[in-house]
Amino acid sequence: MGFFDFLKGPDINQGVKEYRDTDGAVLLDVRTSGEYAEGHIPGSKNLPLQSIDKVERMIENKATPIFVHCLSGARSRQAAAVLQQMGYTNVKNIGGIASYTGKVEK
Repeated sequence: MGFFDFLKGPDINQGVKEYRDTDGAVLLDVRTSGEYAEGHIPGSKNLPLQSIDKVERMIENKATPIFVHCLSGARSRQAAAVLQQMGYTNVKNIGGIASYTGKVEK
């Protein structure tokens, strides 16, 4: 582990693997609907950051494992904080799709 490793954001590839290995988990993409339409991780659900307050319609159980991502990791960090404030107890920011090396769908 290097001195500047703390500056690196979460590894989205590892996060997607964890999502796939977690029963009942939700992969939440908080980019805009336009960004989502341009390409998204298969199985992800789109809920733009500006609409995050509507998450309870999509995820009722506050203990559901939620893996949050966006383009670079900034919006997902904000969304994860808001979700935790709303009482969701199993939220993980996995970073930005810009670093994702897996398959995307349109």
